[in-house]
Amino acid sequence: MDDLIEDAGEGTSPGNAPEFTVSEISGAVKRSIETGFSHIRVRGEIGRLSLPRSGHVYLDLKDDRSVLASVIWKGTAARLAHPPEEGMEVIATGRLTTFPGQSKYQMVIEDLRPAGAGALMAMLEKRRAMLAAEGLFDEGRKRPLPFLPEVIGVVTSPSGAVIRDILHRLRDRFPREVLIWPVAVQGAKCAPEVARAIHGFNALPGGGRIPRPDLIIVARGGGSLEDLWGFNEEIVVRAAAASAIPLISAVGHETDTTLIDHAADWRAPTPTAAAERAVPVRMDLLGWLRGQDGILTRGMTGALSLRHQRLRDLSRALPRPESLLEAARQRLDLAVAGLAPALRHRAGLARGRLDTAAGRLGPAQDRALARKRLALGQTAARLSPASLQALIRQTRRDLAGLDQRLDPARQAARVQDARARLQDLSNRFARSAATGLAARRDRLATLERLHQTLGYTETLRRGYAVIRAGEGLVTSKALAQPHAALEIEFADGRLAVTPLGASAKPASKATPPKPGKPDQGRLF
Repeated sequence: MDDLIEDAGEGTSPGNAPEFTVSEISGAVKRSIETGFSHIRVRGEIGRLSLPRSGHVYLDLKDDRSVLASVIWKGTAARLAHPPEEGMEVIATGRLTTFPGQSKYQMVIEDLRPAGAGALMAMLEKRRAMLAAEGLFDEGRKRPLPFLPEVIGVVTSPSGAVIRDILHRLRDRFPREVLIWPVAVQGAKCAPEVARAIHGFNALPGGGRIPRPDLIIVARGGGSLEDLWGFNEEIVVRAAAASAIPLISAVGHETDTTLIDHAADWRAPTPTAAAERAVPVRMDLLGWLRGQDGILTRGMTGALSLRHQRLRDLSRALPRPESLLEAARQRLDLAVAGLAPALRHRAGLARGRLDTAAGRLGPAQDRALARKRLALGQTAARLSPASLQALIRQTRRDLAGLDQRLDPARQAARVQDARARLQDLSNRFARSAATGLAARRDRLATLERLHQTLGYTETLRRGYAVIRAGEGLVTSKALAQPHAALEIEFADGRLAVTPLGASAKPASKATPPKPGKPDQGRLF
């Protein structure tokens, strides 16, 4: 500033005030502020927040009396562990500078962190309330988990103990095909990688070269609030809520809670519990199948017995054909016996009325009456006993035909046909049940052979061996030398040997491997 005054003072008369250009004043102020405040830390609350398309972040840091304009350049904003949010109390690290275009000073922030766990919890609660208001945590939108998924997708770190625990538990309960999507489980890359993994599993087509998972497990071990913060990010929560594949959240230990737990379809307290919830126990399924087999057999036997009994009851309830015809035959005989006298009586009455009418008529009427008598005589001839007997014989032939249709032998044949059809249906039902049970037994036997093939005994048959010292496994020369005796297990038995250069020290002084856990090999 003094140099600027001296330079501006040259060429002016003594006693006159120096003259400066606007740019000279702005540059002098800029150099003064940047020199005096080149590295500062400021604690305050984020006020106005602007996120333009350029990727830079413009915000205000304020307290109860003042406001400090600040800017975070694009490259720095991408590396922040906690993106700024309005109302969040933070500690900003950076430097002061000026912006000559508006005659204002501002802070260029190079690092931004929440001001303690209290600020993180307040921000977490605010975000949880916002997402819950949108309905992302509603129980009604959560999907049921599949009973026995064919393919399970796991989103976790490929190098941690979490994936080994999940694979070990799945192998013990019910081996399934597992797809692992490796991601960072903490830090700035955690949230975008986890969200991309969930979207990636959902984008896999069904029946493609890479199978589409039936279930997704997002897993991570325990840690502090900052370590688990990536699973509280909004993009992760929205990805979990939008997943069309059922999702299990297994982040942290039982006491740890993240926002993805609320959006997931089921929350597991530990990664091991997630594997236990994903698949049932194979031996329990075998027991259940045996129970269902017994129930099916008893049901088939009872149903067939009940149908046989009902058929026998219905056959006993059918009336005899002779009893159906006896009453009709008796009524016919009574009608035939009374028909001839009634016809003769009616013909006599008609003749009497005709004679009475003839006495009152002339010759023309006599001829007409004679014709009527002739017609009446012909009718009487047709109704003679001979014609009545013919009518009776025809009626009896009709009754004989009906009798044949109600023949007991024919009814028995129809009942026998019905029994044959029922037996055929029963045999077909039994064959179908036996075929289904055989298919399920074959599938379980195939799975059992696969289980045996994946065991370490099959590896021994291919020329490998397991070396033991006492109850522990020996995996290196350094571990083998302190022992006076070793045991080598081959596919066909075990052999005791003595290593070359074995020391005389007792085996208890060496550091044996941890007992109780078989060598699981390398995961990747």
